Amino acid sequence: MGVRLLTDITPLRESPAFRRLWLGSTLSLAGGSMTSFAIMLQVFDATRSTAATGAIGVVTLVPMLVVALPGGSLADRVDKRGLIVVVTAGQAAVSALLFLQALLFLQALPGRGAGWLWAAYALVAAQSALGAVNAPARRTLIPALLPPAQLPAAMALNRVAFQVTLIAGPALAGLVTGALGLKGCYLADAVSFAGAFYGIGRLPAAATARKDFSPQRAPLAAIGSGLSFIWRDKVLAGAFLADVNATFFGLPLALFPAINALRFGGDPRTLGLFSAAIGVGGMVSAAASGPVGRVSRQGLAMLVAVSVWGAAFAVFAVSSALWLALLALGVAGAADTFTVVFRGIIVQRVTPEELRGRVNAADYVVGAGGGQLGSLESGVVGALTTPVISALAGGLLTVAGALVIGAVLPAFASYRDTTTSGAEPEPPEPPQPEPARVPQVPAGTPAGTAGTLAWRTASPRARRSRRYQRAVDGSNEGSKRRM
Repeated sequence: MGVRLLTDITPLRESPAFRRLWLGSTLSLAGGSMTSFAIMLQVFDATRSTAATGAIGVVTLVPMLVVALPGGSLADRVDKRGLIVVVTAGQAAVSALLFLQALLFLQALPGRGAGWLWAAYALVAAQSALGAVNAPARRTLIPALLPPAQLPAAMALNRVAFQVTLIAGPALAGLVTGALGLKGCYLADAVSFAGAFYGIGRLPAAATARKDFSPQRAPLAAIGSGLSFIWRDKVLAGAFLADVNATFFGLPLALFPAINALRFGGDPRTLGLFSAAIGVGGMVSAAASGPVGRVSRQGLAMLVAVSVWGAAFAVFAVSSALWLALLALGVAGAADTFTVVFRGIIVQRVTPEELRGRVNAADYVVGAGGGQLGSLESGVVGALTTPVISALAGGLLTVAGALVIGAVLPAFASYRDTTTSGAEPEPPEPPQPEPARVPQVPAGTPAGTAGTLAWRTASPRARRSRRYQRAVDGSNEGSKRRM
């Protein structure tokens, strides 16, 4: 049997509901990428300060960390479609306000852009908080829309959408900004939410309805029960720890400018190639993710991908040749795609339906927050030592961390998903031989008559079996006892 190499699009073909959700989410994701480009450029144009630009990461991360887990708990308690519609409407309104402030900033008050800085920060924080509720709630819908065997393909398709928007979004935003200015990016983002509404509007009611699994708990208790479940379930805990290990130690984005200056002359075009190489590697692996659906040892596969990620950044740290540095970054991007896909499959497989909102919210925090913490860690270590030592040590620590996680959490390393197409099915139980049928003998039948009756009513093949002979002898003995 041949192995499918390219991304499996079966979920898009066979599930109209998933297809609408995926297309709508992809369009909205592209709009969000354009807003991220525009807000960074606007803040820098207004302040000419890299510190002010870096503060965008803070005002994005803090609301996400504060809101994500309560939002996940809310998703487990209410109708998911209603929640997503309300939150999506809020996000569209914030995008419209960003468009309005850009319009006023660019046209009405030239030269006074710094006065709008705090308003821009507040809108970015609001958008981040709403997104921290919306994205995990949307993820909880996927298992209800697809059969279990198609879940790996769905996770891979989500990653394809992310990689496409990661690469094409900024490029498209640059073209729009050149033609219409920053306000064009914000307007495009606001319009893109029509896709998000399209994706959620016609979902089956059964996929989004609130389920009464247990008595309602206080919000903090509900959040605590979700975190407690993650801690107790060694497979989930291993998946989260493996991802945190990779992003905290092995994501040296903050070191890219320094390493570029040290090794490659500080050419800004080379610096741009660093991030592009990671994106291209991730896109290639996402497009060639067909075999993912045949991987049943997903915990082990995730540990291998994390190790490759760390080793690739270690090679990047010591590379003096540009081609080798870019190749290493491309390999890291490819490994990252597989890490994210396997983590997403494990989260959806292992989590019971009544906890999906909370666990997906925690997954969202791990995925989005780990990179921010990793940049901080690599920057601090690079300042205390050197950028090369920081990147090299981080990559090697990532590999070591993967080995430790596999040893400490063997349940995660040995986890096997039996619903994948490549998993070995459980061996069927051997058929049990059917016992020989001996006619019931009425009470009072003379001794020896029971065996005669059984002999006459049995088939010739049955008469030759030892099991049948024993049954006949038992019938005769039972007749004797009744006499």
